[in-house]
Amino acid sequence: MPGLRQTRLIELGLKIPTAPIPAANYVPFRLCGNILYLAGQVPRVDGKSAYVGTLGNGISLEDAQKAARICGLNILSQIKAAIGDLDEVSSVIRLVGYVASTPSFKEQHLVMNGASDLMVEVFGEAGKHARTSVGVAALPQGVPVEVEATIELKQ
Repeated sequence: MPGLRQTRLIELGLKIPTAPIPAANYVPFRLCGNILYLAGQVPRVDGKSAYVGTLGNGISLEDAQKAARICGLNILSQIKAAIGDLDEVSSVIRLVGYVASTPSFKEQHLVMNGASDLMVEVFGEAGKHARTSVGVAALPQGVPVEVEATIELKQ
């Protein structure tokens, strides 16, 4: 029988993908006590970048928000890989988003709503989190957004 959060994903019509494997010499997550630190997730679907481009030059805000949502789904996949069950999440503490953007683009915070909204949709009140959104010149493989997370687990 699926847990509450798995049921919520089904209601939303969402499927957690297989956790992406690291593209370099790092681990996808690190558990310290009841805090789970997740490495940055990019918008990869089936091993390929779903979106490529820079905000303000080649990718729309709407597509970047969709890319951030995919990053959020990949965060969920890493949580599941780390602890097996999304119902063991007590709260989403913090998201940090890196948005590949031109110097004139000023809406990095709106891009990150794609990931933030997903966390609240899945975890409810426990999904509300602190957040940082930063504009950067470029990201790995040309993706427009990368999101890392800090998650509190039940004791």
